[in-house]
Amino acid sequence: MIIKYLLRKEILQIKRNPFLLRLIFMYPIIIMCVMPWVANMEVKNVVVDIVDNDHSTTSSQLIHRIEASNYFIFNGQKSSYNEALKDIEKSNADLVLVIPKDYEKNIVNGKKPQVLIAANAVNGTKGAMGTAYITQIVTANTNSDLSSLTSKMSVFYLHNRSLNYKLYMIPALMALLVMMLCGFLPALNIVSEKEVGTIEQINVTPVKKWTFILAKLTPYWMIGIIVMMVCFLLAWAIYGITSQGNLLYVVFTTLLMSLFFSSVGLIISNYSHTMQQAIFVMWFLVVCMILLSGLFTPVRSMPQWAQRINFFNPMVYYVNSLRTIFIRGGAFVSIIREVCVLSAFVLVTGSWAVLSYKKNS
Repeated sequence: MIIKYLLRKEILQIKRNPFLLRLIFMYPIIIMCVMPWVANMEVKNVVVDIVDNDHSTTSSQLIHRIEASNYFIFNGQKSSYNEALKDIEKSNADLVLVIPKDYEKNIVNGKKPQVLIAANAVNGTKGAMGTAYITQIVTANTNSDLSSLTSKMSVFYLHNRSLNYKLYMIPALMALLVMMLCGFLPALNIVSEKEVGTIEQINVTPVKKWTFILAKLTPYWMIGIIVMMVCFLLAWAIYGITSQGNLLYVVFTTLLMSLFFSSVGLIISNYSHTMQQAIFVMWFLVVCMILLSGLFTPVRSMPQWAQRINFFNPMVYYVNSLRTIFIRGGAFVSIIREVCVLSAFVLVTGSWAVLSYKKNS
């Protein structure tokens, strides 16, 4: 069969490129070993300066509570608010807590003292979350009723009881790897052959367009599955994290996603004349899909117009299906909508990739 020889040609091209082989295996290893530690949206290590104008037992107790918290780094006590403000201006502190005079006396008399919290809001999320954390500590220290109410509350965390952020990020990083490898490599494949001139030899043969495109795409579908298997092994070996659902469902959705991105890569390469053009267009699409997909930030936090755009973003459906299976242990029925939508995207982009390829014969 003609496709057999074309597939052999594509596989030999990959084998003869030592950099590409290293990239296929080293890229997932580096991403999975490093990124779950650094791509963390939890707000911790908030640096706090404290100005204690009361110097009482109660104010000392409040300071010790802040020191003992895992969310704060106690930067010491300052003599005045202006001195502490200089630390914020130099980015040496994130929050300043000013304990007023007569703090303990007001609490004893049943009054609520006016505690000042000044936050560095250059990073709005860190400023808001740091302020919320320290407000809870101050409130608990001054309001015994709130403390007793909190002790009666019971919280039950579903699917991620340890609140391990790595469990949330690992499926997102898997999706990112599939997108990058299965999107960029096919995009650069045909363009590189155009620049070298070898594609003209294929164009003058009687090979049909769909046969040629299928032979171009198949190796990258295999690469997508291999990358996903490597990610599963690394997640289990390094973090002790395994899929709660059937891995075959993950492999199936990954196959659909690799089909989509490899088709998009070929579409871009069909319209591009140089590798620079293909890289910039692919990078534009990838960045937009990543930022809109909910990989790192919740989709529901986005404005309504962005949420509507996401109806046409296949990464949203892929990430949702991955997290449903990997974290929640959902059955195939729970991802049937995502599978149908991804299949529709694959049908459209695959047909476009074949039709947009210009062959001389």
